[in-house]
Amino acid sequence: MPENRYVLLDRDGAINRDSDDFIKSPEEWLPIEGSLEAIALFNEHNYKVVVVTNQSGVARGLFDVSTLEKIHAKMRRMTEQKGGKIDAIYFCPHGPDDGCNCRKPKPGLLEQFAADHHASLTGMVVIGDSLRDLQSAQAVGASPILVKTGKGRKTLNENPNLNIPVFENLYDATKFITTRQ
Repeated sequence: MPENRYVLLDRDGAINRDSDDFIKSPEEWLPIEGSLEAIALFNEHNYKVVVVTNQSGVARGLFDVSTLEKIHAKMRRMTEQKGGKIDAIYFCPHGPDDGCNCRKPKPGLLEQFAADHHASLTGMVVIGDSLRDLQSAQAVGASPILVKTGKGRKTLNENPNLNIPVFENLYDATKFITTRQ
C-alpha cells in the first residue's frame, strides 16, 4: 500500500451545504449529513483528505481571507469531532474573470497540491459536485467522482453522458472507494 494515499474533495456542495449567496461566515458553514463521517472513514482507511476549493467570494469582497480561515477552522474542528482530519486546504481566492491558473476548472490548485506533497495526480480520486471540479481532475489525469449534493444533480442533468462514477453524497462515494481497496 502506498505510504501517502490522498483523496481531494471540493468543499461547497460536497462537504458542506452550498449557497448561491456564498458561504460568508463560520455560522453559514453547515456540513452535509454524513460528510464529516465520510472524511473520518477515509482516514480510517489510510487516506489523507485534502480540500481543493474555489473561493471567489474573497475577490468579490464578500469576505476576507481571515474570515475564510475561520470558516476552515470550523470545518476542521467539526471534522475532528467526528474522528476525521483534513490534512490540507487549497483555495483559489480569485474571481471568474481574473485569468488565474488556480480557479477550477483549471488545474493549478491540484498541481500545487501535487508539487507540495510530491504526489502523482494520475488516478487520484477527486470528488466534487460541479462540472469544473470534474474538468480540473480530468486535466491532470485524476479520477473524478460526482456527488449529487450541492450542484451535483444540476451538473448531472446538464451533462447526462458523464462517464464517471456518480453517488448520492460524499458518504456513499467514500463507502464505495474504501470497500474496493
